[in-house]
Amino acid sequence: MARQLAAALAIITTLLLGGCGNDYGVDQYGHKVAAERIDKQWLVLNYWAEWCGPCRTEIPELNALNEQLKGQSATVLGVNFDNVQGEELKSASEKLGIKFTVLAQNPAELFELPRSEALPVTYIIDDKGKVREQMMGEQTAAGVLAKLQALRGH
Repeated sequence: MARQLAAALAIITTLLLGGCGNDYGVDQYGHKVAAERIDKQWLVLNYWAEWCGPCRTEIPELNALNEQLKGQSATVLGVNFDNVQGEELKSASEKLGIKFTVLAQNPAELFELPRSEALPVTYIIDDKGKVREQMMGEQTAAGVLAKLQALRGH
């Protein structure tokens, strides 16, 4: 029965992610991340892990950047590199003090992101879903904001 339930959930998840409306799954708190919230926005997509020292240093910068971007058609999103889910994802996000949305499902395929073996890595994705920049290593709010503004033509 458990196996059938798991299979049914996998199918439902695939249908939800691959189909109608292209929602982005759930965040670290299990809340649905609706497409309307992300589509047509510039995204600063950051991959992090609990064991990554530079990621820990970078999180407050990304929190600050997310605050600065409010109301500017741009947002910060996180993705856990180790693909932890559910309670473990919530716990890891809270331990690191992450205040921005962390996607439980990795959107790499959706945005055709190149696979990175190094962390942290941050991608800037434009309002049409195209990757415009891949930034390796620890970032600052000011540095990412400057890059974002340059790419947006501001």
